[in-house]
Amino acid sequence: MTLDGGCYCGDVRYRMEGDPICVNGCHCRDCQTLTGAAFAVNAMIEADRVTLSKGEPVTDGFGTKCGRCGVLLWATHPMFGDRILFLRVGTLDESERLSPDLHVFVRSKHPWVVLPQGVPAFETLPGEGETLFSAEQQARVAAAMQV
Repeated sequence: MTLDGGCYCGDVRYRMEGDPICVNGCHCRDCQTLTGAAFAVNAMIEADRVTLSKGEPVTDGFGTKCGRCGVLLWATHPMFGDRILFLRVGTLDESERLSPDLHVFVRSKHPWVVLPQGVPAFETLPGEGETLFSAEQQARVAAAMQV
């Protein structure tokens, strides 16, 4: 899968090459505030599979965004460092092609958000003994972390 995306004003454009490791719906209060929505949809993908095709985004404590319009394009997570990106699916030109494989931090989910049946959901992050990733997904994360 190859998908292009960018910010609202068009100053920054990027390409995501390959399927995401997973796509999550994050219902934490931080994601709600950062997106101005009920939850964020993030495509977790290796950083080397995302390339800039236009512009120079800026990175701050919240993530990487367009300096002109301020749209957050992707962020990192302390568990994964800068080798795994959490790309904001809404910034993709064809964002409808990706839907969440799982939902996290549903303890702070808005009550009117109805989660689809059969999609794993976690009160926070998966706890000890709970499997978040398949063997293939775990291998991709491990490979990215060793680069």
